[in-house]
Amino acid sequence: MNHPTPSYSGVVPPVVTPLHEDGSVDRASLERVVEHLLGGGVHGLFALGSSGETVYLTDEQRDEVLDVVVKTTAGQVPVIAGCIEPATQRVIQRVRAAESLGVDAVVTTAPFYTLVGPHEVERHFRAIHAATALPQLAYDIPVCVHVKLGVDLLVTLARDGVVVGVKDSSGDDVSFRQLVSEVSQDPALATFSALTGHEVVVDAMMLAGASGSVPGLANVDPAGYVRLHDACVSGDWATARVEQERITRLFRIVGAADPATTFGSTRGVGSFKTALALLGVIDSNAVSLPMRPLDQDETARVHDQLELAGLV
Repeated sequence: MNHPTPSYSGVVPPVVTPLHEDGSVDRASLERVVEHLLGGGVHGLFALGSSGETVYLTDEQRDEVLDVVVKTTAGQVPVIAGCIEPATQRVIQRVRAAESLGVDAVVTTAPFYTLVGPHEVERHFRAIHAATALPQLAYDIPVCVHVKLGVDLLVTLARDGVVVGVKDSSGDDVSFRQLVSEVSQDPALATFSALTGHEVVVDAMMLAGASGSVPGLANVDPAGYVRLHDACVSGDWATARVEQERITRLFRIVGAADPATTFGSTRGVGSFKTALALLGVIDSNAVSLPMRPLDQDETARVHDQLELAGLV
């Protein structure tokens, strides 16, 4: 089937999923998050990513999140849906749900839990592509799926129209730079979207030729990331550096949680939600089990960083 290949660029935050204390989706707070991001000038929304706690949510909750995000966005920017499952048929099932809820594109990872190599990974992405008319972006996040998407594989899939971009959360800036270089030399890949998920080096990745960023911290400060992006696009690298340094200091909120009792997602998602609660955007900093919300002392440390960043 023929697939459109739009270019996704700019600041595309991975939208957090506000929850009530009982773990149900807080629709009103989610609407406010979307309005907060749109008000900050973002260029797209990535729902149901890692910051959106997608792997913790039931299918019904995921559908609810997409319904709220799509309806609240109302076509102002593209909505990209994470369809993240361990195996191909389960991903396709989520793609079908995303299609029915009106998203503009999907994001998919390599298979996980199951043991796969590059040939299986390639068949996985090609099977998803064959099953939908929605554009597909590859999500390179080896820390979670234990598979690194190689430059050659991504370029091959891009040239065949299987993927229209990549959301790079690999932490491998050398590989990302090589991918951007390869893509830039092929006029047929002019619309390929190379998006970095590396919050604190967006300016460097933009200088290298990235299309934009997917920073979890943009939930907290979307306008700051938009200013950073605009400075990069205009070639004002001095301004970009100043904004990036401010944002890099703000990123210290992920260190607010006690490392003795938190790890990984709890620190990132927990701090983002705590900041949004302090800013009055969401009602609660509740997170999915087995994570825990930040406590009073940790919340005070997040508040201190928000003050230093000029947000409160």
